[in-house]
Amino acid sequence: MVDPNKQAKADTKTGSLQEKLDKYIKNEPNLNGALIGVSIRSATTGEVIYEHNGDIRMQPASNMKLFTGAAALSTLGRDYTFKTELLADGPINGETLQGNLYIKGKGDPTLLPSDFADFAKQISDRGITKVTGNVIADDTWYDDVRISPDLIWEDEQYYYGAQISALTASPTTDYDAGSVIVEASPGSNVGEKPVVTVSPQTNYVRIINNAKTVSAEEEEDIEVGRKHGTNVITIDGTIPIDSSTAKEWMAVWEPTGYALDLFQQALTSQGISWTGEVKVGKAPETATVLVSHESIPLSKLFVPFMKLSNNVHAEVLVKEMGKVVKGEGSWEKGLEVMEEEFVKLGLNIETMRIRDGSGISSNNLIPANEISKLLHVVQSKDWFSAYFHSLPVAGVENPMVGGTLQGRMEEVSNQATIQAKTGTIHSVSSLSGYINSRESETIIFSIISNHLLDEDDGKDIEDNIIKILANQ
Repeated sequence: MVDPNKQAKADTKTGSLQEKLDKYIKNEPNLNGALIGVSIRSATTGEVIYEHNGDIRMQPASNMKLFTGAAALSTLGRDYTFKTELLADGPINGETLQGNLYIKGKGDPTLLPSDFADFAKQISDRGITKVTGNVIADDTWYDDVRISPDLIWEDEQYYYGAQISALTASPTTDYDAGSVIVEASPGSNVGEKPVVTVSPQTNYVRIINNAKTVSAEEEEDIEVGRKHGTNVITIDGTIPIDSSTAKEWMAVWEPTGYALDLFQQALTSQGISWTGEVKVGKAPETATVLVSHESIPLSKLFVPFMKLSNNVHAEVLVKEMGKVVKGEGSWEKGLEVMEEEFVKLGLNIETMRIRDGSGISSNNLIPANEISKLLHVVQSKDWFSAYFHSLPVAGVENPMVGGTLQGRMEEVSNQATIQAKTGTIHSVSSLSGYINSRESETIIFSIISNHLLDEDDGKDIEDNIIKILANQ
């Protein structure tokens, strides 16, 4: 039996919360002409304890990753790994592989330059020093559609809009697959061009350096861009002579070739030669596996995926779900799998429109109430600990803990632990997750603002609403 005193206290608290949130939303000037959806639930019962436009479809931005992540863990499992294989289509006689050498990618977004070096070493360790045929990259595990349906040209040159291939490479353990890091440092003298480096070192991109070093009194204004359809990266503008290094993560065009370039460099470093071409192709079904490599498990990949809001990981997961469940590594089949999983989770897909896995599309539409419902139902799943652990923790500076919530809500974090997924695209800001208060039960929230004149204003709105919730 419910204690009537406790129930009365809870009702009073709910009424007070309603008044505070309604007042804040009504009086927040940055919401004039904008639209906000808010949904607050009890983490224990799933009961909606507050909503404002909770059933209105909103652009979720990267809160879409909450859905992609849940579908991937449900479909693939927390221990799932991506594989990469080296294969041969001919015999090995002594030190010679008589045939072609293939590197076949199966979606791994975590391959580093060191992995390609290790692949080449394993070939060398088998005593192979010569390949009589070609060195071939096989990316046919997925289809050849590289860019998600609604990605705009402005974004596709940068790491967050990188192309999706079954064979790709990442520059660092942030695993920004399909990207290189371009750094520009001041020249030794005013008037000189900056010193530009690319990592990992690759001939797959070509640098055109139009920038110049200027006096310390002048402003830094360095622009790095890549021409659409090419791997020509241009550096324009000015960098003061006393400035620190400017750095930009740039997506490459056709990442299969990027991975292949790193692989051929590694083979050469091991003293392995070949007589044919270096090209993209398909390994025959009869090819023999020489080396098989597995990625980190999904539970570990989810840390950079969710905490750093990695768009490429999201889209790779969509295609991987399509490949594993439907036999086709495409956006179309992957999104079908996701919708089927959402039905199993009890979500209403009739009120949602899903166009990608990352949320970079402005055509995704999801109500705040469906996001908070998702966050409630996943708590009962055996993979929830991996899901929850991957969410950014407010106020923590370590990027692999705080992620995109570093430096936010530091005052509130003294009263409660906030673990939540951020989202930002043009005119949109979102934040959805869990508040574990020292004084009361855990609550689930989803806050989505659309049609903002400045999406950064949405961060302040979210922080203010969280402050009200944490103090309740």
